[in-house]
Parts: sequence; structure tokens; C-alpha cells
Amino acid sequence: MKILFFVTFLLLFLGGNYYVFYRTWTVIPTSNIVRICLIILAVILIGSLFLTFLAGEHFPICVTSVLYTIGTSWIFIFLYFLIYNLVVDLVRATRLIPRNTLSHYTQDNWLSFALMVGFIGLLMLCGYLKYRIKERVELPITVNKTLYQKDSLKIVALSDLHLGYNIGKKELQSWVKLINREEPDIVLIAGDIVDNSIRPLLDADLAADFREIKARYGVYAVMGNHDYMAGVANSAKFMADANIKLLRDETVLIDSTFYIVGRDDKTNPARKPLNQLMTAVDKTKPVILLDHQPYNLEEAEQNGVDFQFSGHTHRGQVWPISLITDAIYEDSYGSLQKGDTYVYVSSGIGIWGGKFRIGTQSEYTVVNLKGR
Repeated sequence: MKILFFVTFLLLFLGGNYYVFYRTWTVIPTSNIVRICLIILAVILIGSLFLTFLAGEHFPICVTSVLYTIGTSWIFIFLYFLIYNLVVDLVRATRLIPRNTLSHYTQDNWLSFALMVGFIGLLMLCGYLKYRIKERVELPITVNKTLYQKDSLKIVALSDLHLGYNIGKKELQSWVKLINREEPDIVLIAGDIVDNSIRPLLDADLAADFREIKARYGVYAVMGNHDYMAGVANSAKFMADANIKLLRDETVLIDSTFYIVGRDDKTNPARKPLNQLMTAVDKTKPVILLDHQPYNLEEAEQNGVDFQFSGHTHRGQVWPISLITDAIYEDSYGSLQKGDTYVYVSSGIGIWGGKFRIGTQSEYTVVNLKGR
């Protein structure tokens, strides 16, 4: 199934790029120099992506970081070039607008091309600036149980950090400052701490930055699918060095007051069912579930979970991909209540690939959990 998905994506991506660059070829001057430059640009934009994933681990980290940034950014920029050209060609082919009323600016000429490039460039700049803003989402939750040791519990919950070739030390340090500013009781991370490779995290000693997090009960996390891509053993060792308590199909009772249940990622076909994990849980105490991918949310309700925190979806990162994630998941982003169970799916504080947020946001969640 994964191979089929990869082959399908590859064919669509290459075919779409051919279409976009062919449309560009038809409007640029016939000068050999200009056309050679276009070919070189296409090779760099498309080739950098394949070089990153096929041979990136063999290049110096600085080289792979540049290739990764160029290649994955192009995926999102290409998407908007593709949409623009498809819409224009569809209008022309279907004659939804009579040819004689079509604006001069939709003709194949340098002016229309410049306007398109300028608009998409401005859109991506806005998307980059939107990514840089980390939204603080406050989530008050009241459960019909007693927090014996406390009146309330302050949780900072994160997902999808995607630390690696594109997101590094400087950004992580700024996130740690945001976390510590909240003075949380506990920090929860719902997977995808690592992007695709552990190598840049070790090189920059990002574990030391995680150890700067200050929380009364510490930091707990579960695996995400990208942590698996980076290697389970590598990811687990990094988290241990970072003083992150990794829960893989485990439950832990904190201060005799509340439970954290951490499910291994759905990537693991042998992960334990939730009802098996819950057999060791005293359900008179508040139960918090960490599960990276927000599938089968009814299981949390059926098994007496009070609050589930998930990530993974990024809500598509950019529109219109967000429409796809909204269609796939029961809850692709935000709050959902199922019976007495509260669910929150985060769009993530980090991002995969190009640093653009269009119609979505990068965020961290501050949960104020109160008992009766």
C-alpha cells in the first residue's frame, strides 16, 4: 500500500511539474539563454527533493538542509502554480467565460505570467510569516473526577515538532521559552519530535535544549510516524537523552492523581489495543491519552478516557490540502467532545517540509484541567 501511494504521488508530482513548466515554456521569450535557465531551475527544484530523500544522509548536514528546504518548499509553491494553470485552462476549455470577454491578463503573455508569479510569491511570503507565529490555544477542561492533590492541572501539549534538516536549534530554543513561560505542571508531546533523520538533532545537541524545559512532573511523549521513519531505536535514545519519558503502549500514574496513557504509533501493527492498556487504570482518576494519529476516536470514549490529545494531521498545512484532511478525519483539527471524553487534535507547532501555513496555524496548547 505504501509503495502504491509513493508511486502514485511520484507520477502525479512529475506529471504536474511537466505541465507547470510546459505552460511556463510557452510564455517565456524564445531566447536560448532564458530557456536554458528555465531548464536549470526545473532540475534544481525537482532534483533537490529526490537528492534529499535518496542520498541526503550521505551529504554534509548543511548541504542536505539546503536541498531539503528547496525541494520541500517547491512542493507547496508548485501546488499553487498548478492550481492557477488548471483553473485558467479549465475556463478556456469549457468556455465558461466567452473568449471575447476574457481579460487581457489571462492571456499567455509576460504580463499575466508576472502577475501570477507575484501573487503566488506574496501568498507564500504570507504563509511563511503565518508559520513563524506560534498561536497559544487555551483549552479549559472540567472532568467529573477529583484531582486529589491539586485544584487544577496545567498542561502544555505539543505535537509535530519535526526537528531535523529544516527546523533546528534556534526554533526549538524559542519553543522551550514559550513552554517555560507557562510554568506548566507537565508537558505532553503527541509524536513526531523527529522529522526524518536523527542526524541533525545529534549534531546540534538538541537534547540539551529539551533538558531546559521546566515542568513539575516532567515531559512525556509518544512515538509518531516520523519518529519511526528516523528509526525507533534512534528516536527512543534521543528522547531518553533529552529527559523525555517515552510511553510506548504504557500507562503511568502521576503523583497518585492522574494517569497518562501513551499509545505507540499506528505505524506499529503490533501495538496494543486501548482496552488492554486501560485494564491497569483506576478510572476514578482523570485519564489523559496520547495517541499521535487521531483515528477511531470512539475507542477513547468507550474506554473511559477523559482527554485525548493527538496531532499528525497538521490540518494539511495549506489550503486546499486542509479540505482533504477535514474529509479524511472525524476531527482533523481542534476540539471534539464524545460523551464524557474531550478530544483535541493539534495542527502542530512545527511543520513538515516548506515553512508555509495558509489557512492553518502553528500552535501549542495550554490545557487547564479541573476536577469536580
